[in-house]
Amino acid sequence: MARSTVLAHIVRHDDRTASGAWAGYALQSAFQPIFAFSRGQLEIAAFEGLIRPFRDGASVPPLEFFHSVPAGERFAVETLTRTLHLLNAGSFLKPPAMLFVNFDPSVFLDRELAETALRDMRLTLHEAGIDPRRVVCEVTEKRSASEPALAAFVSALRSHGFRIAVDDYGAEESDMERVAALRPDIVKFDAKWIGRLMDTRPGFALLKVMVREFSSRGVGIVFEGIEDRRQLELAEKAGADMVQGFALARPALVPVDFSAFAHVGDDAGVRAGRGETRPRADHRDGDHDASAHLPQRTAQAHRPFGRRGEG
Repeated sequence: MARSTVLAHIVRHDDRTASGAWAGYALQSAFQPIFAFSRGQLEIAAFEGLIRPFRDGASVPPLEFFHSVPAGERFAVETLTRTLHLLNAGSFLKPPAMLFVNFDPSVFLDRELAETALRDMRLTLHEAGIDPRRVVCEVTEKRSASEPALAAFVSALRSHGFRIAVDDYGAEESDMERVAALRPDIVKFDAKWIGRLMDTRPGFALLKVMVREFSSRGVGIVFEGIEDRRQLELAEKAGADMVQGFALARPALVPVDFSAFAHVGDDAGVRAGRGETRPRADHRDGDHDASAHLPQRTAQAHRPFGRRGEG
């Protein structure tokens, strides 16, 4: 799908937001903060772009929307939603916070098509004023019929200067060595999986071992789906670098100002279920490197996100 065709499905608004239109759906960007542990506090290190579909003015579950997309249109819709996130991030998310965007590797099996899409993405980033090094591309490593194609796609992403994150680790047939072969900068642990492991002492011990193993390879760890203070405390004890979940901040539609969440202390008052956080009054002015939040645990992991620092 040509970039000009994607842009034809995008509407620019006076409030600087961009929305999309596809097959009767209105598409809007939402962003959810991802927090890093830093000196006894939580600081925003990144945001994940999430699409929010509407039909006839009513909200539609994202999965329902994506399941309605015919196979032949999946690549176009993926490109459209990602473009919306990049344009809106350029307007509302201040650097140096990283931006996580999702990719379905199964629609990028054709190398020429993938390369064209990534070049178009670089043009959008230039328009939005976003440094490609702030972008983290999320892919899943589920066993597929074309693991070499997945590896080639990840290599293409990296060649454009993007960071790589493996999403949903622990779901289905996740395999540490298969993940390691992709040389990711970040691994996001599946919410349901870590929730089950946190419920038992042996499970939590295994969780710590997994975090330690990835960290020894210079890979940053994000725990997804943090729903209460107990899980937040266990995530820190397990050695996670970053956390994401409703207990900290819910996804919010643009336009939005996340500055109140920039610096959350131990007295944050996490309110599980409502997804509210009582932020501290003081926060940073945004001139630091978001990736520097990752602790320097081992000699192998002496630089943020490992791979990026190796050149």
